[in-house]
Amino acid sequence: MTSLEREDGTEAPPEPATVLVDAEGNVAAVSRAAEAILDRGAGEVRGLPLTELFPGLPADPPASGTVVPRRGSGAPTPMLYRLAPMAGSPYRLMLLTAPDAAKEAGLGSALLRALLTQDRIGFVVRDTDLRVRAANTVASMPLLPVASSLRSVMSREDAATAEATLREVLRTGEPVVAREHHVHSLSPPLCEWSLSVSVVRLEDRKGDPAGVAVLLTDGTEQWLAGQRLRLRHTAAVTIGHSLDIRQTAAEIADLLVPDFGALVSVDLAEAVLDGDEPPRSFGGGDLHLRRTAARSSTGTWPAALLAPEAAVPPLPDTPGIRQLQEGRTVVVERAALERALSDDPSLIALVVPDKGHSVAVAPMAARGMVLGVIAVWRTEPAAPFTAQDAELLSEIAAHAALSVDNARRYTREHRAAVALQRRLLPWAPLRTTAVETAGTYQPAGGGADIGGDWFDAIPLPSLRVAMVVGDVIGHGLHASATMGRLRTAVQTLADLELPPDETLTRLDDLVTRLAGEAEPEHRDVVGGTCLFALYDPVTEQCSFASAGHPPPIVVTPEGKARTVHLRPGPPLGTGGLPFETTTVRLEPGSMLALFTDGLLDDGEADVDAALRNLAGRLSVCQTARQPLEEAARSLVSARPAAGDDTALLLARNRPLDPGDIAQWSFPADLSAVADARASVLERLAVWSLDDLAFTTELIVSELVTNAMRYAGGPVGLRLIRDTVLICEVSDPSSTQPRLRRARTTDEGGRGLFLVAQLSLRWGSRYTATGKTIWVEQELPD
Repeated sequence: MTSLEREDGTEAPPEPATVLVDAEGNVAAVSRAAEAILDRGAGEVRGLPLTELFPGLPADPPASGTVVPRRGSGAPTPMLYRLAPMAGSPYRLMLLTAPDAAKEAGLGSALLRALLTQDRIGFVVRDTDLRVRAANTVASMPLLPVASSLRSVMSREDAATAEATLREVLRTGEPVVAREHHVHSLSPPLCEWSLSVSVVRLEDRKGDPAGVAVLLTDGTEQWLAGQRLRLRHTAAVTIGHSLDIRQTAAEIADLLVPDFGALVSVDLAEAVLDGDEPPRSFGGGDLHLRRTAARSSTGTWPAALLAPEAAVPPLPDTPGIRQLQEGRTVVVERAALERALSDDPSLIALVVPDKGHSVAVAPMAARGMVLGVIAVWRTEPAAPFTAQDAELLSEIAAHAALSVDNARRYTREHRAAVALQRRLLPWAPLRTTAVETAGTYQPAGGGADIGGDWFDAIPLPSLRVAMVVGDVIGHGLHASATMGRLRTAVQTLADLELPPDETLTRLDDLVTRLAGEAEPEHRDVVGGTCLFALYDPVTEQCSFASAGHPPPIVVTPEGKARTVHLRPGPPLGTGGLPFETTTVRLEPGSMLALFTDGLLDDGEADVDAALRNLAGRLSVCQTARQPLEEAARSLVSARPAAGDDTALLLARNRPLDPGDIAQWSFPADLSAVADARASVLERLAVWSLDDLAFTTELIVSELVTNAMRYAGGPVGLRLIRDTVLICEVSDPSSTQPRLRRARTTDEGGRGLFLVAQLSLRWGSRYTATGKTIWVEQELPD
């Protein structure tokens, strides 16, 4: 066959190769294509017998067959022919076709018939206006009605995406191969489909676009299986990262929306939220559940449904409720659920959403307890839940139950640890004439992890104050309990009024004993660090001793901050090494900061740099004259989220009125006792404390006499007027006085007993040169 050129220069469709044969079997006419095949003009062959042009053709040829034309020049080529009579005429028409062209046409027809008749691959031919020209019918894909537009079988958004793809292929000719498309069908059953789509452009003989051919294969089952697998993997990865129960419930809800359902609620037993075991119940009624988390695919939880944090109302006793309590997942259609709740229309409004057609509810059961339930609703146009969906939700609920139970058990331990920690730490700041203190404690992880850091401010006789911070190894109840024992021990040792280094030595012995009492696998984690400070307001001296603890920081009244350089001893529990005392003078109005290493966890890798940073912040607080409580809170809250807990104790010393202190020194001569009494009476008169003259004179007489008689001299005597009257007698002997009851026949031994009876309290402490006995008396109203 040949192609002709139109007058406008465009190529016309090829003419058919035809030969018109008369009743005698002679050639009456030929087409131009036939002239090309015979290599002769129409005038040359007109009137010739057909058998002359096609040697071997019988005089009465069959209706079809193969002939070899006799050409004027060139090699003859076999041709397929077909003879067809013409209605109402003696003429017959012979059609000639090359074998290759016939074969190609046959294959094309066979391919088209195969695509249009098979039932596993969808095939659609659309013209340039995207109208359907041919399509097959696949029972599994209700997306292929022959005479339909895309918008009539799928959602508007999906149709717009598909049309854009088809028009892009029409425009560019670039085929689309195995592209995955997710579409929502508008015909029953309403569901989402995953189709593998291939699109090629159809062209006419000139190469112009004539339409598109679309091949579709249904991969919905494989896609759903992949979705379920990804959901299982995501659940294993994301659920359980937090030990907060509400956060875990939120993770469950976030996982299931929107991939599994449109609306998800997580209802937990109220006892679980408090860390306790849920009550065991069977049947309906008040199940003591609370909506802990709720999510919607639209981002807004419907106002008509039960709101988050609201208590779940009593439920009727239905088979579904009992199945959940037995640990089985339940799938219910909307109509069935409404029938089950028909006696309570208000309950239907609380639990059944608009357009919700199917709900799956799975219990979260762990260790034989139902901790709560997960409810997932699907709305139009999503498909109802299947058995595979229920199995998947059961698996997710089982994994979530373990995470919720772990969070519940942690909540219970955390609550106990917090209660213990709060009861063990000082409940109020200390305010005395000489010192005011304020402390704060911040658990690690923003309150999620209770540890063993502690602080304390202990008032001592003679207006002295002991201050301590410590850090016990570990976290949780064990660390809190160990901290409580150490804090009690420090308070007891502080009452002995030992020097700081001796206090830490005895505390170290206690920790060593505690480690020995622990289980072998826990002995290495019994220990900690401690910083002990002792401030004497009369001398304005503060002595420090450290057991592996960060040094304190002192800020002058003008705001100049410096770190006190100590020679730290080993951490508590190490044993065998000494502790050393460092003494510095605190100018009145100075701020003293004692802290644990959690306060230094501010992102600085260098400890010295972190100390300088903290010193700068303390300087700002001091310059602004912030109240200590406010300064402590600001310093702790300003640190980034740290992995260690923090204890901070701030102290600000106050100057004593020199007029409230009187002190003398007497030689070891009993005749000087009278001088001591006279000095005391004179000072009491100046202070208008004549009501205490008799008892104070008796106390001073007894203590000074005993010191001169048994300890030697010089003997120091000091009176301090505060909220009580303090009398101190110092001597060079380290022998501690002992209170005893004298017998009726004894000539002595009653002096210290009388002192104890006349005073509010009394005691004795060691000094660098001996000891000091102190006595407190209550001031008159």
